[in-house]
Amino acid sequence: MKQDIFKKPKHMTNIGGQALIEGLMMIGPRNAAIAIRKPDGEIIVEKRPLPKKSKFSKLPIVRGFVGIFKQMVLGIKALMYSAEFVDLEDDSEEDKKPSKFENFLDRVFGDKLQEILIYISVVISLLFSVGLFMVLPNAIAWLLPIDKATHLGSFLYNVVEGVIRVALFIMYLALTSLLKDIKRVWQYHGAEHKTIHCYENEEELTVENVRKYSTRHPRCGTSFLFTVMIVSIMVFSLVGQHDLWVNILLRIILIPLVAGISYEIIKIAGKSQSIVARIVNAPGLLFQGFTTREPDDGQIEVAIEAMKNVLVDNKEEDKW
Repeated sequence: MKQDIFKKPKHMTNIGGQALIEGLMMIGPRNAAIAIRKPDGEIIVEKRPLPKKSKFSKLPIVRGFVGIFKQMVLGIKALMYSAEFVDLEDDSEEDKKPSKFENFLDRVFGDKLQEILIYISVVISLLFSVGLFMVLPNAIAWLLPIDKATHLGSFLYNVVEGVIRVALFIMYLALTSLLKDIKRVWQYHGAEHKTIHCYENEEELTVENVRKYSTRHPRCGTSFLFTVMIVSIMVFSLVGQHDLWVNILLRIILIPLVAGISYEIIKIAGKSQSIVARIVNAPGLLFQGFTTREPDDGQIEVAIEAMKNVLVDNKEEDKW
């Protein structure tokens, strides 16, 4: 029987996750749990307490961008942890030795080196995303023969920019999906969604129960990214058109606002089963055709272990 993913579950949860290298991370109300399938087949689980929520976590708009940045840091830490278990037996001993530059960084920063590298990775990831999905679409749209002096022309310019942004996003997902290792990550992403569906429908977390649910989920980060693209069209239209470099600067400055508004939209849409909410969620669910794959039973087992390790006795704590 095909699952209606728009149907309101018995218990709508805010537990989410992230696919990793041969594993995944679940984030609950108190802990994050990383479950990894080692090369020998063993599943290992590491639980990490979440930092206390700041006052910013309660401020509408602001909480969206702050939460995204924190989750990126948490996600990169989890990715680095999962990479430690990749089979590296083919690497030569010479390749395993740290370089002179690595030794220099270790002497200068000591125990803080890994933490610093994580934040640098987050900044680089953000810059790459901004460059590819914000700056490049704006530069391409600027070259097109559109009269930006009129209100209609300005709005059309932003729409065209948005279409280019969506097209680049689809191309990026399509190309990365061709990579063998990424396909397995998408399978773990599917296992994450299926497990969350099973928990939300208050069924026992077994492979058999989890297997019957959909790999697509309306409260996924892919849906959030698409919402960001639509909101950006509206926000950028309001600030008008200027010189190319001023436009680019404004887009960079307004990213936190766009992300914050998008978060609030997803949060509201995630609670509703109305027609409007279904329309808002539909494009994101469509894009999940790129970012999720049907997992095997072993991957579902990993997802179940991660989920079990973030659950709390009081289910009100993880309520959406």
